[in-house]
Amino acid sequence: MSTDPKAGLPPAPAQLVNVAKLVTAYYAVKPDVTVPSQKVSFGTSGHRGSSFSGSFNEDHILAITQAICEYRAQNGVEGPLFLAKDTHALSEPAFATALEVLAANGVASRIDQDLGYTPTPALSHAILTYNAGRTAGLADGVVITPSHNPPDDGGFKYNPPNGGPADTNATKWIENRANEILAAGLRAVQRCPYERALKAETTARFDYVSNYVNDLGAVVDLEAVRNSGLSIGADPLGGAGVHYWGRIAEKYGLKMSVQHADVDPTFRFMTLDWDGKIRMDCSSPYAMAGLIAMKDRFDVAFACDTDHDRHGIVTRSAGLMNPNHYLAAAISYLFANRPGWSQAAGVGKTMVSSSIIDRVAADLGRKLLEVPVGFKWFVNGLLDGSLGFGGEESAGASFLRRDGTVWTTDKDGMILGLLAAEILARTGKDPAEQYRGLTERFGAPVYERIDAPANAAQKAVLQQLSPDQVKDKEMAGDPIEAMWSKAPGNGAPLGGLKVATKRGWFAARPSGTEEVYKIYAESFAGKEHLREIQQSARELVGRAFASAGAQ
Repeated sequence: MSTDPKAGLPPAPAQLVNVAKLVTAYYAVKPDVTVPSQKVSFGTSGHRGSSFSGSFNEDHILAITQAICEYRAQNGVEGPLFLAKDTHALSEPAFATALEVLAANGVASRIDQDLGYTPTPALSHAILTYNAGRTAGLADGVVITPSHNPPDDGGFKYNPPNGGPADTNATKWIENRANEILAAGLRAVQRCPYERALKAETTARFDYVSNYVNDLGAVVDLEAVRNSGLSIGADPLGGAGVHYWGRIAEKYGLKMSVQHADVDPTFRFMTLDWDGKIRMDCSSPYAMAGLIAMKDRFDVAFACDTDHDRHGIVTRSAGLMNPNHYLAAAISYLFANRPGWSQAAGVGKTMVSSSIIDRVAADLGRKLLEVPVGFKWFVNGLLDGSLGFGGEESAGASFLRRDGTVWTTDKDGMILGLLAAEILARTGKDPAEQYRGLTERFGAPVYERIDAPANAAQKAVLQQLSPDQVKDKEMAGDPIEAMWSKAPGNGAPLGGLKVATKRGWFAARPSGTEEVYKIYAESFAGKEHLREIQQSARELVGRAFASAGAQ
């Protein structure tokens, strides 16, 4: 995909979302359930859409919330539901709608004590700390967020009592039931007025900020950070952590400067992403241009996306780090500096994350759990301590407390940012310098994700492609050593194909929203070899399309 010439520049006034029209559309536009794009659809991160396109409207939230109430009842979830929202414009009305349904259904809800904003990791932490030691009356939660998506988007995620992203069984049940409710004209929805819901006996205020912030010393060595006197830059990108970073700095005595701590649902302070859109993607050099420009003001800096489940690390030595590079550096540091962790605790990575992680894990003598895309695959391992760290190539990760017990089972961009400061404070080297040391030992991989055209028939073929259908024996001049359509760590379907040689690999997966498939590729033999792998990937997949008659 080509880069927009305006990428990295501030948005023009005409590009800013009209918040009043967006919220009006939330209430005024009624989705047509005969149109697939206007039905409830739970992807890897819940239901997302825009009110302008009829894909995220009041009717959707009424139906989804009622479906969640019924799902809880069927599955014996009888504790409180922790309800969180981010700073996207649609999150506020969706929060009100959801609370109206929860209260009418008699569900005990826990909302922020000041009706403020709550990061995804703070919600996961709240669920887990409430459920600790309990075997009945367990809590669950909902986060209203479309993550780093543009300002006119909304999103709705369900987290069951394990605190992490809901698995496919749960999301498919909720999705199907919500669409049934929509198709039946919302007759099954129980609802009461918002003011009554706020005052209902089942609705209670909860201090999310203190619950999370006061516990941070249990997962990151903030005493070392304070004693180092490091100058830290933290940028919530106007997201759900706007009221957290100042409290963190005050509580732990950190020398921290907080950027963009004001809420503006147009996000006009952002620089445009690669495609010329406003997107709060903390791993994008275009969206992060503002913080990168200030890198020399701080010893280390970091940002989080709108719901704070992703991280972007900026160092003086390298600017914005590639997410794969930081994952490798974080894993190397943590397993060498967490004596409280079990020697049996392993490393979790997605199949499309860098193979330098494999080499780091092997050197540490730790087992590697390689899973399909989706943080849900790490939940059980983080919950029982069998995984010390779980991370995705898309800058989402979490890790255990310093004593080896669970911290969060959802991605936590906040602790990954603070960990960057701990690494520098305790080693004298920033994470980018740590990563360079790893490449001197294990090789310097070149990694890239690109898109290639694919129609619906071709995407269906790729989704079901198995290694025994591939007749190729080599890739980019090297013998093929392994192929997978299922993850080696848990046997779950990749939803595509991964092919590896001694010097590199690629993985191809169909896009769920566009007429393309994604090629993730990596080479330990340089950029030119990476291009050869990418070309081999296109040709190999093309032959698979041809043999299946998908032209």
